[in-house]
Amino acid sequence: MREAASQAESWPKVILTGAQMLFVAFGALVLVPLLTGLDPSVALFTAGVGTLVFHAVTKQSVPVFLASSFAFIAPIQGSVASFGVPATMGGLMAAGLVYVAISQAVRLKGTAWLHRLLPAVVVGPVIMVIGLALAPVAVSMATGETSDNIGYGAAIFLSMTSLLVTLVLAVFGRGLLRLVPIMGGIVTGYVLALLMGVVDFTPVREAAWLSIPSFTAPSFHWAAILFMIPVAIAPAVEHIGDMVAIGSVTRKNYLEKPGLHRTLLGDGLATSVAALFGGPPNTTYSEVTGAVTLTRAFNPKYMVVAAMIAIVLAFVSKLGALLQTIPGPVMGGIMTLLFGSIAVVGMNTLVRAGQSLTAARNLVVVSLILVFGIGGMQFGGGQFTLQGVSLAALVGITLNWLLPREQEGE
Repeated sequence: MREAASQAESWPKVILTGAQMLFVAFGALVLVPLLTGLDPSVALFTAGVGTLVFHAVTKQSVPVFLASSFAFIAPIQGSVASFGVPATMGGLMAAGLVYVAISQAVRLKGTAWLHRLLPAVVVGPVIMVIGLALAPVAVSMATGETSDNIGYGAAIFLSMTSLLVTLVLAVFGRGLLRLVPIMGGIVTGYVLALLMGVVDFTPVREAAWLSIPSFTAPSFHWAAILFMIPVAIAPAVEHIGDMVAIGSVTRKNYLEKPGLHRTLLGDGLATSVAALFGGPPNTTYSEVTGAVTLTRAFNPKYMVVAAMIAIVLAFVSKLGALLQTIPGPVMGGIMTLLFGSIAVVGMNTLVRAGQSLTAARNLVVVSLILVFGIGGMQFGGGQFTLQGVSLAALVGITLNWLLPREQEGE
């Protein structure tokens, strides 16, 4: 019955609803490339293409939109600084293939092995490391250290106002407003920056109206690949939660149909395809799940339309140039909340598991993941350097595998 109703929907309604879904995702979508030094126009293009790839794999059965993943912000920043953009793209492409490998293992063996290999006591602290490892970068952006033309006083005013608006919308917003807190914070900060005269419009004036986005081809270096692969572990596990969340809204079990192996495969291919063009990794957006809940727009066709609109907007180069004029402190203020909230997701993973963190085994695993990851511990050198999230994840998985489980109950 619902299928017939969805068939009969008018195209203007489908296009309008699709545009609304993109609007909800837009702030977060462009924030990732702006924070990591990638091109926002490329991110729009790869979000659109990634979403289409996902829907092709899952046969248009899940109403989700895929776009830039927050889990990869800190690792991309670190990798670009150490290895450059092309090598980072090679690492991200490999990370997408980790999803593909997990999806095939899930297809053959189910999910029990995944939960054994990556229990909450490993995944929780790894997610916390992803959020907290580059907290100092957020603070230096918020205080104006990364901006040439904005002093400390102006930077703090801009960053804290943007942060305040974002959290007010997130906590007190109603309806659609609650789904666009990042967009609200960026727009407020940008308007203030305009009034203060610290926005440089030269890039917008020099940009053509239409042009092909600045795609970057990946190159492959072992160090960058080893650095990035373990980062895929946490989002792959979170993906299961995302599918359960959207399923609880639409009252369907997407883990069975189209199946977790298909949704994971779609997510992984979307990430690898994004890296092929020089875009950030893709993930399902909880903001869009919120919009689906609010509008009852359960038809996956809306997401396909949103993806097509994103691809078209990617070629409007004045839009890309305009996004790059957003001052650093505006981004920094929002980043402080963002990185913290990623850490809280990790904390919540630990709390929900209900295990005693003071049990000797859990204490050792969690402690070493946090200190190795946040403290900057490094093993090896040259092409084979293990550090940050990758080292933390590896240490956690190894300790969880080796330490006897009987000690938990002591």
